[in-house]
Amino acid sequence: MDNLLLQQQVLTRYLRDPDQQTPPPEMNVARVNVYRDLVFNNLSQLLGGTFPVLIRIIGDQRWRTLVRGFLRDYRAQTPKFGEIAEEFVDYLSAAPAVLGNFPPFVLELAHYEWVEMVLQQSDAMPLPFTDATLLLERPLQVSALAWPLAYTWPVQLLGPDHQPSSPPAQPTLLLVRREADFAVKFSELSPLAWRLLQRIGELPQLTGREQLQGLAQEAEQFADALFMDNGLALLQQMHEDGAIGIL
Repeated sequence: MDNLLLQQQVLTRYLRDPDQQTPPPEMNVARVNVYRDLVFNNLSQLLGGTFPVLIRIIGDQRWRTLVRGFLRDYRAQTPKFGEIAEEFVDYLSAAPAVLGNFPPFVLELAHYEWVEMVLQQSDAMPLPFTDATLLLERPLQVSALAWPLAYTWPVQLLGPDHQPSSPPAQPTLLLVRREADFAVKFSELSPLAWRLLQRIGELPQLTGREQLQGLAQEAEQFADALFMDNGLALLQQMHEDGAIGIL
């Protein structure tokens, strides 16, 4: 094997895992350790901007442990800095043993914080203006900048002073959306509102009226005037917020 390639491999193994690997013997250790610290600190800072609440909960030392494990054990599939946070969430998802001594909500909290970052950076365009009076008569679509989310834990409430040991009986249902000024907002959803958004994504060929009728059937309710009026008001609010539009 080419000596330069071998030296590079030894160097990168050391940069990933300086506790278990040794630097190339031909290189000055002090200089190598400058690179070691730069790689780790830059990665920690890059990820830290996406997961501030997670870091405050678990503390700096355990955060460094997570970053070190990610650097040592995971092989990212993207060269883009903006996508490293998603790879970090994938790492946490694929290695449950890594989180064995962490609070049980850590993975969902990491995902929740990542969502805000990815929507802020998304290249997706807002839905074009559409006529709200046609919401019942036309097929609907969910904006690429509006995500309905479901969590076991109340991720939007977690913090150093609120760390429940067991999840609530009901799931946490949220809508996260990016507004025109690129601010990302989270709002809680009722089970019916969350399912309505999910149905629109799954069944885009149905009109708003058909969506509400199907929702009523799923919920074992009558699609009477009151249900349809309340459903239309919900569609109108989602339309006003830019979460849905008309195809």
